[in-house]
Amino acid sequence: MILLGAWAVGAGHGLLPMLGWVVVALGLAFVFAGLQRGRARGDGGGEGVVQIVEGQIAYFGPMTGGAVALSEIEALELDRRSGRAVWVLRQPGQPVLRIPVDAEGADALFDSFASLPGLPTGRIVAALHDPMPGQIVLWRRSGPASPDRQLH
Repeated sequence: MILLGAWAVGAGHGLLPMLGWVVVALGLAFVFAGLQRGRARGDGGGEGVVQIVEGQIAYFGPMTGGAVALSEIEALELDRRSGRAVWVLRQPGQPVLRIPVDAEGADALFDSFASLPGLPTGRIVAALHDPMPGQIVLWRRSGPASPDRQLH
């Protein structure tokens, strides 16, 4: 796509070079998005399976599991306190859903989390590559706090 845009910039007159610059910019945006997605991709092979169907995130693990609606999530955290990285999804009125980062199908969570309003994808990638143990709040829905919010 970038090469096609560069060809249009160099080979044309009038409107074609302007259109070529637009194609180059789109190509660079796709490359950037692909690199971020690739850096967030997990190894897979961990405990459990993640399925995302019509805005519903479901986790089926060997000991636990559950589901949350993407539109109802009030907080997203990354917890490394147990020695392995686990996504923590909080939804009002539901038990906390903990999904291992390396669960089968968990790489699809990156796209789902990217749709949360105000959460930059770079923050997700940086948190995944940070080796420090602890719990990081990556995103919290703005608005009044729910009465069942847990404190750590």
